[in-house]
Amino acid sequence: MLKEGDKAPAFELVSDAGQAVKLSDFAGKKLVLYFYPRDNTPGCTREAIAFSEAAQRIAATGAGVVGVSKDSVKSHCSFRDKYALKIPLLSDPDLVVQRAFGAWGEKTMYGKKVEGTIRSTFVIGSNGTIEKVFPSVKVDGHVDQVLAALGAGGVASAPKKPAAKAAPAKKTTTQATAAKKAPGKKR
Repeated sequence: MLKEGDKAPAFELVSDAGQAVKLSDFAGKKLVLYFYPRDNTPGCTREAIAFSEAAQRIAATGAGVVGVSKDSVKSHCSFRDKYALKIPLLSDPDLVVQRAFGAWGEKTMYGKKVEGTIRSTFVIGSNGTIEKVFPSVKVDGHVDQVLAALGAGGVASAPKKPAAKAAPAKKTTTQATAAKKAPGKKR
């Protein structure tokens, strides 16, 4: 797997919009390039939705974001439409880009060694150098880690906790005595 400081390999893949997307399209700005195993699987769906929901915050840092899997463009279109995804999904059926970044290889699934996509994310700097690598990503909370790496800070989607309700003020002994002595007040 590529490391921080390595030059990102040039690539060109077809997106769910049917257009060629190249690394050079992002020259002068950062790119969040994330690799995921398969469209419409639970973890990949949560990850794609999280990146889609954070797309504006990512863009506000001056970065773009794209997802890559070996799925076909047709599969990506169905996945995008089903979940109203707002980020480009790139098709890498020949695994050229996944292999170039080291996102394809041996991994353990359900206790067995298999070869497949290693869920990983690369933050590529505006000069084409890899600034941050997230190998073997755990989906939940990952987008927050990426936002922090981009300098966006804060939590991407955690709801704020409601403020604790203040306890009603207790009457002081003086106020309670005065209320008892006040003429015409019912108790």
